[in-house]
Amino acid sequence: MGSQEVSNVDWRGKHVTVAGLGVSGIPAARALHERGALVTVVNDGDDERSRAQAAELEALGVTVRLGDGATLPESTELIVTAPGWKPDKPLFLAAAEADVPVWGDVELAWRLRGPDAAPWLAVTGTNGKTTTVRMLASILEAAGLRTAAVGNIGVSLLDAVLGDETYDVLAVELSSYQLHWAPSLRAHSAAVLNLAPDHLDWHGSMAGYAADKGRVYEGNSVACVYNAQDPATEDLVREADVEEGCRAIGFTLGTPGPSQLGVVDGILVDRAFVANRQKQAQELAEVGDINPPAPHNIANALAAAALARAFGVQPAAVRDGLRAFRPDAHRIEHVADVDGVTYIDDSKATNTHAAEASLAAYEPIVWIAGGLAKGATFDELVGGAAKRLRGVVLMGADRALIREALARHAPEVPVVDLDRTDTGAMSAAVREAARLAGPGDTVLLAPACASMDMFVNYNKRGEAFADAVRRLADESA
Repeated sequence: MGSQEVSNVDWRGKHVTVAGLGVSGIPAARALHERGALVTVVNDGDDERSRAQAAELEALGVTVRLGDGATLPESTELIVTAPGWKPDKPLFLAAAEADVPVWGDVELAWRLRGPDAAPWLAVTGTNGKTTTVRMLASILEAAGLRTAAVGNIGVSLLDAVLGDETYDVLAVELSSYQLHWAPSLRAHSAAVLNLAPDHLDWHGSMAGYAADKGRVYEGNSVACVYNAQDPATEDLVREADVEEGCRAIGFTLGTPGPSQLGVVDGILVDRAFVANRQKQAQELAEVGDINPPAPHNIANALAAAALARAFGVQPAAVRDGLRAFRPDAHRIEHVADVDGVTYIDDSKATNTHAAEASLAAYEPIVWIAGGLAKGATFDELVGGAAKRLRGVVLMGADRALIREALARHAPEVPVVDLDRTDTGAMSAAVREAARLAGPGDTVLLAPACASMDMFVNYNKRGEAFADAVRRLADESA
């Protein structure tokens, strides 16, 4: 069962260990069991939810071992892991010693595809993946293609591959975790949107993180799409082993060169998928067709357009798909205008790279930031944004790191340091931001940190912000 073996594995009687319950583990266990594999699920947790999930699987005949995700079950021939499990876990070290391969859920989905399976257009990067994949799906739908946005976006690839519905093409979001465990994935075309330090505790180093992102290009057949303004993404294309004839396609917020997509006088243009790319450019859409037209979102649109064009989509469908697209909540989402101040929810900005893009879209700003830093440093972010800042409100476990960066690079900017983590903390943050802001300013929640110190996830953090803003609006009405 090596990494190059094709999908027609006879699973009957194969001893397969599934690592982790949850959104990927349960579908994997079910799919393998249905194909005759002898499945054992191991899980670190042993809480009420895990026990309920285990009971459902055990009723099917799947063995579940709770509270011990470290020991390799006897006779294991393959491990299928949830993407979040770190490569240095004892289970995987034991697997390496026993020469047992490890696949992720994406790898399993790739192997279980049927002979007429839809090709994959894959997207990865530090930030913008979900938005780009959803833009891409919208464009493909506008072209009349049967498609779905799947993968790390929350829709299981296994469900898409094994379900009854047939597709012409899939728009696939892939995290660095998923790519790490997907050795044989070969996309039709793929994009790396950007690269910035993130999840380094998982990957061990920036080089390891970048290498896993770069796996998305391996074996591409038509186009490797890269960010011309982020040289690290182009380096990954150069290093990739692709099929003969596969092209490197750049995207840029500036005027595109040959084999690039870019922006000219407010128009998205294509100089890659035209008959004479040295002299011709094809108009695709207007910047005004993109919602919202912030610089990093324009870049997302260009990447989505490049992948769609690589699949043969016509220009009118790119325009129509971008016009039809509506962003998910908590991604540079306008909440309200109160007393001349605009309030923007970008709770999804959970790292410095995302926050940098968000801060670049507005001026002047009262910035609400803080949370779990995940090992990040903030000097570069603060230094670049200093001139835009009217004031800053800090909250969360690692807010001191941002406060210290502000003292070094923006000492004149007023800072409110909220030393509280109760349910009313966000409301207090919004009120302090309103006090610092004046007409024409933007109050921007772009935390540059993860949310789990105070909130279940970034969605709940964004909802708390929006609720607080609406209360403020009601009071001022």
